[in-house]
Amino acid sequence: MAKTGKKYLAAAQKVDRSKLYPPTEAVKLVKETSFTKFDATVECHVRLGVDPRQADQQVRGVVVLPNGLGKTVRVLVFAQGDGARIAQEAGADFVADSDEWIKKIQDGFTDFDVAIATPDMMGKVGRLGKVLGPRGLMPNPKAGTVVPAEDIPRVIKEARAGRVEFRLDKTGNLHVPVGKASFSPEALAENLSAFLNAVNKAKPAAAKGTYIKRITLAATMGPGIRVDPNAVMKAG
Repeated sequence: MAKTGKKYLAAAQKVDRSKLYPPTEAVKLVKETSFTKFDATVECHVRLGVDPRQADQQVRGVVVLPNGLGKTVRVLVFAQGDGARIAQEAGADFVADSDEWIKKIQDGFTDFDVAIATPDMMGKVGRLGKVLGPRGLMPNPKAGTVVPAEDIPRVIKEARAGRVEFRLDKTGNLHVPVGKASFSPEALAENLSAFLNAVNKAKPAAAKGTYIKRITLAATMGPGIRVDPNAVMKAG
């Protein structure tokens, strides 16, 4: 681990912790400070000025990132009959159309990144809350992942194109991937802007005071880079 420690410290020295970076500088710096041998994921962490304990201050939404996520997205669809056929034809990686599938997932199968369901399957899918909920994989009408059969192809396409769901955690933060370290600074900046605009649109009416308190960008294992929220909002 000492080697990683040295690399991390060298990367961290490039970051001025007291500075709020404009988005264009922040994305260049996140690329410079990514030191993993693999193509690191760039994540955006947003601290919001809302109370996560209040039902009327929840923040959740969906955004399709203009430049995708740079990864293969595996899609599972819960559907039967026509819905299952449509999902198959639309290129779903897995079509869960039986009780065997429900049991398989209850037993721990979660080799997929997005789960979509038709409304008639939600009775069965509801039994999977303990497995899917903590992993953020539970189909949800608000997130646009519970849809009639005819909408399945569109939602699969969006998922593969870089569709990202975000929701407030218990500490009042959002955590979302916005691309890979190999992306150009322009592509990362566009994805970041699209995500933050979606967060702005999802602002609850009950939120008071400063809504976006802090934005931090970081590559996998890399140091956090603070982004100037005012500059982001102007850019967006």
